Amino acid sequence: MMQPTINLNDGFESPQLGLGLWQTGASEAAEVVRAALETGYRHFDTATVYGNEEGVGQGLSVAPREDIFVTTKVWNDAQGFDATLRAAHESLKKLRLDYLDLYLIYWPAPRRGLYVETWRALIKLREEGLVRSIGVSNFLPEHIERLVGETGVTPAINQVELHLRFQQRALRAFHARHGIATESWAPLGRAQFLDDPVIAGLAAKHNRTPAQIVIRWHLDEGLIAIPKTVRPVRLKENFDVFGFTLDDGDRATLARLDRAEGRAGPDPMTAAF
Repeated sequence: MMQPTINLNDGFESPQLGLGLWQTGASEAAEVVRAALETGYRHFDTATVYGNEEGVGQGLSVAPREDIFVTTKVWNDAQGFDATLRAAHESLKKLRLDYLDLYLIYWPAPRRGLYVETWRALIKLREEGLVRSIGVSNFLPEHIERLVGETGVTPAINQVELHLRFQQRALRAFHARHGIATESWAPLGRAQFLDDPVIAGLAAKHNRTPAQIVIRWHLDEGLIAIPKTVRPVRLKENFDVFGFTLDDGDRATLARLDRAEGRAGPDPMTAAF
């Protein structure tokens, strides 16, 4: 199946729909990844702190390397130039890969004051061919502006909490001005609003499930989405979103679900990591 992709500012591209592997246990990761591959997934998102990179690597080993797009992230306790280089090599080893498609700084962790130094390590990894694309996660405009101002290198992607109750329109506009792709974590809002009658109405209109409506919204908005699940039936459901689109009226309706207080995860400025 041909899947839509998002062009990145470094000449590479990312599959627009992937599998998030947060809270996927180390013992089940390989099986989940293999099931996802059989379903058609090619984009897999993990992180050192998830503790499942070895299982993910085991699952991915059955696929041709050129067919998959793999993301992992450096955790806050490994920020800093040398520590980040070591963390990247360790992740590559666990994932059984010669290179990463995307490597992210997981949080700016401004209290640590190391994210620029960490970014310089990512630039070096890219120069060495160990990473193709480099980006950030949970960064605010002020953090990105500092990275670019001090290194001249703009992230390819910023992966942030983004869902119908927290649509991040101002941040997305900032990304668009700087050529940064927006990737949504918790794209289903941790399933907290899938029973909303507005979504249910659109699901009935399109003969789809609420989750499929929400994932389709991300795709139609030009976002990269990485819904998580370990259940085979949900893997298939979440991936079966390429046979329809939302019209302008649908998207206008869903835009009204946005809430100023809609953030469900940590605030990047105050998270005590």
